[in-house]
Amino acid sequence: MSVLSTLRHPIIAAPMAGGPSTPALVAAVSSAGGLGFLAAGMIDTERLVADVAEVRARTDRPFGVNVFLPDPGGVDEAAIQAYAERLAPQAGQRGVSLGEPVGGDDAYPEKLAALLADPVPVVSFVFGLPDRAAVTALRERGTEVWATVTRPDAATAAADLGVDAVVVQGTEAGGHRGGLPDDDDYGVLPLLRLTAARCDRPLVAAGGLVDGPAVAAVLAAGAAAAQLGTAFLRCPEAGSSPMHRAAVAGATPTALTRSYTGKRARGVANDFLRQHDAVAPRGYPQVLHLTRPLLAAARRDGDASVANLWAGQAHPLARELPAAQVVAEVSADARAALATVVARSARWG
Repeated sequence: MSVLSTLRHPIIAAPMAGGPSTPALVAAVSSAGGLGFLAAGMIDTERLVADVAEVRARTDRPFGVNVFLPDPGGVDEAAIQAYAERLAPQAGQRGVSLGEPVGGDDAYPEKLAALLADPVPVVSFVFGLPDRAAVTALRERGTEVWATVTRPDAATAAADLGVDAVVVQGTEAGGHRGGLPDDDDYGVLPLLRLTAARCDRPLVAAGGLVDGPAVAAVLAAGAAAAQLGTAFLRCPEAGSSPMHRAAVAGATPTALTRSYTGKRARGVANDFLRQHDAVAPRGYPQVLHLTRPLLAAARRDGDASVANLWAGQAHPLARELPAAQVVAEVSADARAALATVVARSARWG
């Protein structure tokens, strides 16, 4: 029996690296009948192991872990150095130095080994597709493997690897683009329909989905479930900062940018994004390591004009509610929206 078939509600809490996806949030969503996801990205392996243990202590329901795959692309060292020179005065004004723009694999081998040694119900991947050996090893241990795609042909490649489900991420989604390359700009509904036409795996829709009618739309378009991230950022169980919560509650539009991490990600537009997006180079995690001290200082100072504020396009619809209530109400509103469509369709003759 697949994990998706065990859910009472077709709601999945997106893994939000950097703090929002706490074990408390993951457990609350899963206990409410959805599926919570831990974010393994940007933490060390010891923290991942501890977070998995905490989720298990809080719920006996299925949950997942999301893993960042290493970026295989090269970087333009000169462009990154020029970007560092551009940002240095801004860092100096806050009394910090920029970080070293080093590469890295986010401890991927160690995290995969930990998940093989102590299997969880689902492991999902972003920033590309896992290799066949990883898919096979995880599935042999009873773990479902989900791949994240941002274009239709990647879904076909994922199915060929033997994954159990495909997360279809539209450009409306908050945070980082989940596929490679990271500049695909399909909206969630066109991408979902194009993917459904060529992929026989269950599809999970992601991207700008915050309320019930949006969930109803992707379910009607072929998704088995909807993945929501921004909808949970204002929950008390989330690790979102007060500044981040306030930005999500506001009405400022979002934009995609490489200015914070070197990889395109969607956040609430602010001065830093507007000033630097046009010249920000590709290069993840190099740019991430470069900007980290500056962004940490901005968060320390409560400066929303500089800090990254990841959010999806529909962020003003997010509500300040307990996670279990978000799951229940969004699911109920989706059912009501679908029922309304059925009632309307009866008049079409």
